[in-house]
Amino acid sequence: MTDRYAVVGNPIAHSKSPLIHTTFARQTQQDLRYEAILAPLDSFISTVEAFRQQDGKGMNVTVPFKLEACRFATELTERASIAQAVNTLKFESDTILGDNTDGAGLVRDITANLSIPIAGKRALLMGAGGAARGVILPLLQQQPATLAIANRTPQKALDLQRQFSAYGRISAGSYMDFAGTHFDIVINATAASLNDGLPELPDGIFAAGALAYDMMYSKEPTRFLKYAARQNVQYLADGIGMLVEQAAESFHLWRGIRPDTATIIAQLKNSSN
Repeated sequence: MTDRYAVVGNPIAHSKSPLIHTTFARQTQQDLRYEAILAPLDSFISTVEAFRQQDGKGMNVTVPFKLEACRFATELTERASIAQAVNTLKFESDTILGDNTDGAGLVRDITANLSIPIAGKRALLMGAGGAARGVILPLLQQQPATLAIANRTPQKALDLQRQFSAYGRISAGSYMDFAGTHFDIVINATAASLNDGLPELPDGIFAAGALAYDMMYSKEPTRFLKYAARQNVQYLADGIGMLVEQAAESFHLWRGIRPDTATIIAQLKNSSN
């Protein structure tokens, strides 16, 4: 019997996950079907439960449901428990395992695919929602010189600072609190790019030779990446590589096999040009 998997979110029409996982399945000769499911904003749990009851084996979870997915899971991996955000669910009998593969995907894309080390660098993470939560610990495990968290509501960033302070050097505040500070890596983990928005970054935030990384992706460069280009940032990257790498982590959790990512990353980047 063909196993069923899906990605659930709102919005979801833009998702590349079905293409990625179908490619992984073909590459590894796994018998599965993967689809995209739009969940109403107030019906995440009922949507997931319906899929599970119809013999669904697992789901990826995207915005805005990663915190809700964490509460829904009956068991959590260590990285999901620390992040308190879930982007991957695995269903086995009565167990709903929640994992978070975002951070592993982001770190692998930056360090392996882009060949940019995080160790010893000054990094700024924009946003304090579920997407940001999932990547803080993996970023700190790379031992940056510092990791700063900036958010429109500074209290949310300060809450994350307290939560993760035991794992590395971390600071937090509003965007303007970091005016005059220069960062080697600036990561946009906000949802602003979905609506062509731009967080209120102070000018001069990028150090020479910096990387501007948007965890979102679209056919055209996001407004954040366009802003970074105007600031003469040397390296620009959207979230395609992260998306594929975190998907490979999810696929490994579900199927016990790790797919190759290079081909599908190249295919997705070429199709967006």
